[in-house]
Amino acid sequence: MRSLLLPRSRLSSLEGEQTALRRLGNVNVGPLAAAFLLSLIGLATVASASAEQAESLLARQALWVLVGLAALAVALLFDYHWLVEAAPMFYGLGLVALVLVLVLGHEAGGARSWFAFGPVRVQPSEFHKIATVLLLARYLSRHDRPFLGLRQIAVAAVLTVVPMGLIALERDLGGAAMFLPMLAAMLLVAGVRLRLLVAASLLGLVLAFGLWSFGMKDYQRQRVRTFLAPEEDPLGAGYQVRQSKIAVGSGQWTGRGYGQGTQSQLRFLPERQTDFVMAVLAEEWGFLGVITVLGLFAWFISTAARIAMRSRDRAGILLVVGLLAVVVTHVVYNTAMVVGLLPITGIPLPFISYGGSFMLFNYLAASLVLNVDYRRYVNR
Repeated sequence: MRSLLLPRSRLSSLEGEQTALRRLGNVNVGPLAAAFLLSLIGLATVASASAEQAESLLARQALWVLVGLAALAVALLFDYHWLVEAAPMFYGLGLVALVLVLVLGHEAGGARSWFAFGPVRVQPSEFHKIATVLLLARYLSRHDRPFLGLRQIAVAAVLTVVPMGLIALERDLGGAAMFLPMLAAMLLVAGVRLRLLVAASLLGLVLAFGLWSFGMKDYQRQRVRTFLAPEEDPLGAGYQVRQSKIAVGSGQWTGRGYGQGTQSQLRFLPERQTDFVMAVLAEEWGFLGVITVLGLFAWFISTAARIAMRSRDRAGILLVVGLLAVVVTHVVYNTAMVVGLLPITGIPLPFISYGGSFMLFNYLAASLVLNVDYRRYVNR
């Protein structure tokens, strides 16, 4: 009866709103909830890590979290199918930014990776991760055979290696390396034969040898040597990992208490608000605090994986898998790095480490994951 009394345009609008609400109610909000809780922990940890500095970094980090949440909301308004189709444009603009940063970029920590706009620094490589994932999802989703051919794999590899090379020229080998798990995960999901995986592994070993011999600076090779034998230079190159291990070990089960960590508060621990933020957290909150953070990451990863598994199209699955591979690699590498299991490089911890560009990447990645879940019934 109500439909007879309402104009057709108004009825269509109501049906559209009801459909949108039903779809929104079916979205798995686990990734968003986990990301927000991790950000709150990050805010507290960054505040403690920077408490002894002339300027606390809490206000800036809180601003970046708010900007990230706003970016997440805006990105949800765009259908991810459209974003995938527009991927060549994003990818091309990203390459232009990576080239420009080599010429006009701000240098810090031995790397020229940022554009500086007053007190604000923007790192284009973080956003190019998203552009590359979108382009790979677009390309690989158009090949619906059980296994990819050698040509398709080669094209996907070239699309990944080009930005990797530019980022490596910025002397940010850690950032460049994050593209490899993205490519590997997306190729595995798209379908790769075992013999090609073996061949790729052998090629990777050859490239690694070439990188060590010709592509790495002396200080980068020294980081690897320090990882293998930090005791050989305890006050030089081995200083960071030794202080990080001390911080993690001194936390024991429950930690020293918030703001009571000697390694961070007395400034023994370098880069404590960025690369070694997990060491600060471990010293102040102990094993229980670390397990809580890792549990939140497990919640984010598991719910995002479920979203990928119930996605209705190949592009959506590949998109979530590629983004999730980057996040997982950051978590695993950063956590292993602070306890000396992997060489030290500039790999921050998602949603927790201080930094604007990386925070925006994290929230945009979470937005795209939610986007896939929200629109999984569109073409049903």
